[in-house]
Amino acid sequence: MARRRGRPPEAPGPAGFLVVDKPPGWTSHDVVDAARRWLGTRRVGHLGTLDPLATGVLPLAVREATKLVPFVEGGVKCYAGSIQLGEETDTLDAEGEVVRRHSGPFPEEAAVRAALRSFLGEIWQVPPMFSAVKRGGVPLHRLAREGLEVERAPKRVRLERLELLAYAPPALEIEVECSAGTYVRALASDLGRKLGCGAHLAFLRRTRSGPFHAAQAHPLAALEALAEAGGVEARLLSPLEPLALPVVRLTPEEVRRVLHGGDVAGGQGPLAPGTRVAGVAPDGTLVAVLEMHAGRRLQPLRVLPTLAPPG
Repeated sequence: MARRRGRPPEAPGPAGFLVVDKPPGWTSHDVVDAARRWLGTRRVGHLGTLDPLATGVLPLAVREATKLVPFVEGGVKCYAGSIQLGEETDTLDAEGEVVRRHSGPFPEEAAVRAALRSFLGEIWQVPPMFSAVKRGGVPLHRLAREGLEVERAPKRVRLERLELLAYAPPALEIEVECSAGTYVRALASDLGRKLGCGAHLAFLRRTRSGPFHAAQAHPLAALEALAEAGGVEARLLSPLEPLALPVVRLTPEEVRRVLHGGDVAGGQGPLAPGTRVAGVAPDGTLVAVLEMHAGRRLQPLRVLPTLAPPG
């Protein structure tokens, strides 16, 4: 019999989420590759790209937790950043080449505050050319590096909060609370155009990404040291923590039924149809994400068989 080719099977290990404090100069994929080495698994993915310039909260899903990404991605993003007025760059941030300089006076603080207020709520944004958005299967940043610029469809984003922390022309410090998919680089560029002096993003730090926040984030150097000591897995967050769903404890028989795709009784509690819950085994291990359907039946949406205890 011919030997089956491919990667050898991975050793089992814990599943969960690892929150990394991404340093500048690293891409999100660089961090994923490092985590794969630390944890000895290919099953690692990030939840929301950070530009190489940016630092801060980069959540990673590990092993079976990758199946839970649709339930925890998105959500509100929070950033602290610095915008440089008077210079526009081709990448809209400090990593690019300056393409235009402003020679006149800078706006007064009142004008800056008024311009920032105009971006609150729902706005249209055009994705930057230097971005991971794809056109015909090709990332825009590849086309941009070839000197090409293509038309990009604007998309709707929402800014919940946009606060001016300090203004010392030509620099201003801001805090942003926005929907997933918002480009703060594009916001900086649009602000510069609205003020008539041009601008680019000089610095950006993400402090929150959905249910993941800065207090949970570990510096890359600390994780590297933990990996050498075999202690990275102890930093994984339980899948239950970011899910933040009501917990329903299943009997051993219900666990077996759910693992085969069957529904289970939802009891007599106050859960309305459409409510999602975390179904856990008697030992507290997450087995599945379930949704309440008509007839008070809990239907599996996502099953995690390798996390379930044997039985």
